[in-house]
Amino acid sequence: MILSELAPVVSAQQGVFYIIDNTVDGGGNEPELKLLASYAYRDRKSINNRFKLGEGLIGQAALEKGRILITNVPDDYVTIRSGLGAAAPRNIIVLPILFEGQVKAVMELSTAEEFNPTHRAFLDQLSETIGIVLNNIEANTRTEDLLKQSQSLTFELQNRQDDLQQTNEELEEKARQLFEQNA
Repeated sequence: MILSELAPVVSAQQGVFYIIDNTVDGGGNEPELKLLASYAYRDRKSINNRFKLGEGLIGQAALEKGRILITNVPDDYVTIRSGLGAAAPRNIIVLPILFEGQVKAVMELSTAEEFNPTHRAFLDQLSETIGIVLNNIEANTRTEDLLKQSQSLTFELQNRQDDLQQTNEELEEKARQLFEQNA
């Protein structure tokens, strides 16, 4: 949704959005960026859908936590296609999405025109806002998971309490019977 709304505003014809994945191979390895969404781009050739920090421009932007702007893009780098034809982009911009200095995602956009200073400033500001939104989504998801876990524990505790109450009643009955036998 971000790419679909953003691309026309900054005159981008293609885009990809990679999100940080900290759950790679059970946690022991470094985080990777995995492709989450694309805009007008499906042809992946031999390009990976995952990048480690420092790998390719996506990984490098994440590692440096800084924007990368490519001008004079080679003709065979990527092609912007439509029903009428195809052309190489003039500019490609790679933007890390940060929240409090921590990389949350990386977005890459290409245009047949140029990303002018206004577009670049807008994208820089927007990347901060997207970082806040991603962090909020992550926090809400964690809260929802904790709530589900809490509800499950509450249900389990209620069942144990019911079992203990039943056991207590049985012990009281046995104690009463024992008392009557002793009497």
